[in-house]
Amino acid sequence: MGQPEQAGRHVLFEAHEPAVRAAAASVSVPHTWLKVPAEPEDVRPWLPRGWVVDDEENGHLMAVDLSATEPVVPEGYSGSLETSGSVTFVRVHDAAGELAAKGQVALLGHEAVVDRVVTEETHRRRGLGAFVMRTLADHAVAAGASLGVLGATDEGRALYESLGWKAHARLAACAYRP
Repeated sequence: MGQPEQAGRHVLFEAHEPAVRAAAASVSVPHTWLKVPAEPEDVRPWLPRGWVVDDEENGHLMAVDLSATEPVVPEGYSGSLETSGSVTFVRVHDAAGELAAKGQVALLGHEAVVDRVVTEETHRRRGLGAFVMRTLADHAVAAGASLGVLGATDEGRALYESLGWKAHARLAACAYRP
């Protein structure tokens, strides 16, 4: 995950108590996360000792039928695309070379999982988030993906909805913190 507070993530496709318990029991590394498409209060009693629902990280499972849009980087910024394995990274820099926004997408067959979309505070409200999302979608479509999936924060949900994404479920964010 590239962050000390997130050693790794497990994502469940369905919210069933046995699946949540089994996934949690398989974890021994602190700061491993478990994302479950369910209301956080429903998942909380299924978690074994050492696990917590992180209420600040709960969000929404969203999806969209992908289409190419040929995005244009906003004036005063430059964008780059880099692929490593099955993950593609988009980075947007300002004229001084400072990172202004970023995001990544993992391709899994016809599905594209978007993650880590962030626009730095001083660069918000300039179209950078939309540019990152559209660039990731264009790349995914060119690679044969047709469905986009992501976990959105409350804050990010508005951006994604403005781009046609639909919320399908709450997403409980659970962390192993023994």
